[in-house]
Amino acid sequence: MKRRDCLALLGASSLLLGGCASSGPAPSLVGTGDLGVVVARSTGTLAIVNTSQRKLLAEVKGLGDLSHASVVFSRDARHAFVFGRDGALTKVDLLTQRIVGRVMQAGNSIGGAISADGSLVVAQNYTPGGIKAFDTATLELVADVPAEFEPGRLSRVVGLVDLPGRRFAYSLFDADAIWITDLSNPARPVTTKLPNIGRQPYDALVTPNGRHYIAGLFGEDGLAMVDLWEEKPQVRRILAGYGRGQEPLPVYKMPHLRGWAVAGRRAYLPAIGRHEVLVVDTDTWQEVGRIPVAGQPVFVMARPDGRQVWVNFSVPDYHRVQVIDTTTQKIVRTLEPGKAVLHMEFTPRGESVWISSRDDHRVSVIDTQSFATQATMTVDSPSGIFFTSRAARVGF
Repeated sequence: MKRRDCLALLGASSLLLGGCASSGPAPSLVGTGDLGVVVARSTGTLAIVNTSQRKLLAEVKGLGDLSHASVVFSRDARHAFVFGRDGALTKVDLLTQRIVGRVMQAGNSIGGAISADGSLVVAQNYTPGGIKAFDTATLELVADVPAEFEPGRLSRVVGLVDLPGRRFAYSLFDADAIWITDLSNPARPVTTKLPNIGRQPYDALVTPNGRHYIAGLFGEDGLAMVDLWEEKPQVRRILAGYGRGQEPLPVYKMPHLRGWAVAGRRAYLPAIGRHEVLVVDTDTWQEVGRIPVAGQPVFVMARPDGRQVWVNFSVPDYHRVQVIDTTTQKIVRTLEPGKAVLHMEFTPRGESVWISSRDDHRVSVIDTQSFATQATMTVDSPSGIFFTSRAARVGF
């Protein structure tokens, strides 16, 4: 074939390819940093939202019992892993807006965590008691650690958090213990067991630097803390007897400690059975103040810059949200965004907060400077709100 014929053929091929490339609409490319999910608890539905556009994008149905659902995200923030109360673990693709994996892994589950390297997703279970680890790509079971604290007795597991490396810390409600499991080799889990930490640990957190694991105690005033940087971690009691001499109120809803606020060198913690937020110095772990609030706090959450702490409440005050200015330690605003406020979530830099009002079937977006309502959207019985910015945070 002559050279000019080759060039003509190449030119025709280029025109053909160009025609194919322009024959349809350009693909819609989106990132995941703007995305999040809202749990619609009564319908087993996950609502996918865009936090910059402040709108609902899609609804993914068929997730089962979401009455106490929680969510973690893959490292690339594309997939949401949803832990259902019925023991289901569901993997949802936020870009294709569909379920891509699902396994019934327990009889009763209340949450989970994802490893720092993003390779393992771990469920904490009530029935059977213990933790189970799954490959995030396939949802294949790779490790099962029963919380057997006495022969034949399994404890309900609460307060599961990820730690640096493939390690996880969690509390055993029925065993009064904290366990730390290393899943570097999932086929051979190594668990450090810390007994006698105090009565009935009910939830826990890990500080943003991954150093301190703190479990709240339902059976007594006080908290149990573990310094995870120590070569041989031990339990230290902090805030012991913070309610001494006072008659506690009936507890209508357990505080959720994953939302505890650490702002600068201070932590803001809900006081069980009291209308107070405790202020703690994180260098000494001593109480340095108390802030009276409108009711029994459930979530006490810091805006990402630490300037504000937002608080919601159990019944009968769960239509209110209060805002604490951390420079003055005073309430600066009381809001009533709707009936039965269950959860709050800040946008990644904290310019807005999203609030779910279950009984009004509404999610409100509030400006954290002016406190003006920026948007509302209808979601059936909304509860937990989770944004993909959590993918880059320890303990979230």
